[in-house]
This record gives sequence, structure tokens and C-alpha cells, in this order.
Amino acid sequence: MGQFYEQLKKERIVMILRDVPDSHLHAVTEALYQGGIRLLEITMNTPGASQQISSLSKQYEGKLLIGAGTVLDLEIARVAYEAGASYFVTPNVDEEVLAYAKERDLDVLPGVMTPSEIVRAYRSGAEMVKLFPMKSLGLEYFKELQGPLRHIPMIAVGGVTLDNVSDFLAAGAIGIGIGGSIIDKEAIARGEYHVLTEKAKAFVHAVQQK
Repeated sequence: MGQFYEQLKKERIVMILRDVPDSHLHAVTEALYQGGIRLLEITMNTPGASQQISSLSKQYEGKLLIGAGTVLDLEIARVAYEAGASYFVTPNVDEEVLAYAKERDLDVLPGVMTPSEIVRAYRSGAEMVKLFPMKSLGLEYFKELQGPLRHIPMIAVGGVTLDNVSDFLAAGAIGIGIGGSIIDKEAIARGEYHVLTEKAKAFVHAVQQK
């Protein structure tokens, strides 16, 4: 399979970029890299997503692992793969996407919510799953799933903040997905990219403590 699963076990953070304009993309990416981020996903519903994936994959080869997020179906998976995505992250469980990725040695982090979806994704070849949206489901829900399903590695995504990241990791999350907690759009608009670097450093420090 691909490098993503092993990298995520080590880094414990996957950074989600959604709707970052092309004019800010490389400065934002560099700021995140300087902050210690090593796994970056561009969501496929971002305007120009495939071009962004292609550009960053070339520029940061060997430094950042660039993947595609919001890979909803087979058609989007094909576009993402052709753009050079190293892995897929999805908000749903789509067996066609999982099979397509497996044939190409790409790892997939599928989005799940219910116990049935978690098991289905795991049986379909996903070695770990993305429990989403945690802002709505909450920490207690995550903890309850660890009872019967702790053999399936879970990433907490949606609503993870500096205030609760250690709680999710203590509850059994092997990693986190973050976007809005680091991507300060007002700071980006002002060109204050160092704000993102400092936020990224804080999260990297937090996950390294666990």
C-alpha cells in the first residue's frame, strides 16, 4: 500500500486545506510546513483542486505527502489520482473508491459515523477510518466506540481544537484531522502566514506529548 497510513501513525496530524485561493496556496503550504505539518490534503471541492495537488506534489516532493480530500466517488478519485494525489480522504464509505485506490497502491482514510460504517470501511480495505463530524458527535461518542471497535484505528476529524486534542488522543484516537483550527482566513488575507506556522507548531507539540 501507500505511505499514508504509516506516516499518519508517526505524524498524527493530517492538515485539511479547503478553498485556499491559488494566490495564497504556496505561502500557506510553506507556513504549515515550517510549523511541522507533513501530511496535507486538498479537498476536491476546492476550485482548481487538481492543479493545486499537482503543483504542491511536485514542489514538496519528499517533504510533504499531498493527498486529495472529499473524494466522494470513483469519478473524483480518477481526477485526484491523475493529479498526483498520494492518498484519498473521504467523508463517506465508497467501496468503488477503496477498490480503485487499492489497485493503485494508494491508502484511503474513509469518513465514517456509525459502527456499521466503521466495520464496513475496515472490511473493504481501509486500515484506519476518519470519525466525522466530531464537533457534532462529541468526545463521549468517540469513547463509547472504543469499547467494541478499538481494534480499528480511528482519526478524529471535525471540531478538534487545542483545548480538546489531548482528550481525543487519550480516548484512543491515533491521530487528528484539522482545518479551521489552524487555517485563519483573515490572517491569510492579510498575508500574516506566520500565524498559521505558530498554530501548527502548537498542534504538533500537543500531539507529541501523547
